Amino acid sequence: MKKVLLIGLIFLIVLFLSMPAYCDDPIKKLGRGICNVVTCPFEVLEQIKRTNNSDGPMAALTYGVLKGVGMTGLRAVVGVYEVATFPIPLPQGYKPILTDPEYFFEEKNW
Repeated sequence: MKKVLLIGLIFLIVLFLSMPAYCDDPIKKLGRGICNVVTCPFEVLEQIKRTNNSDGPMAALTYGVLKGVGMTGLRAVVGVYEVATFPIPLPQGYKPILTDPEYFFEEKNW
C-alpha cells in the first residue's frame, strides 16, 4: 500500500512540474469541476423555476423536472471529467465544456 501511495505521489509531482507556467488555467478547471459536482443537485429546482417563469406551472411540473434531471446528470458528468483531467489542457486551452452558464450560480444568457 505504501508503494502505491509513493508511486502516486511521485507521479503527481512529476505531472505538476511538467505543467506549463500558466498554472491559473488548470486550477480554474479543477475549481470549475468541483463546483459543478457540488452544485449539480440544485439543477432540478433551478430548471423547474426557470420553466415555470417562462412557460407556466404545468410545463414546470413536466418539462422542467425532466430538463432538471438531465442537466443534473450532465453537470455531474462534466464536473467529474474536469476534476479528473484538470492537469490536461483538454478542451484546447482549458476552455469550459458547459458555457451557458459555466458555473451553476451564474445567470444564463437566454
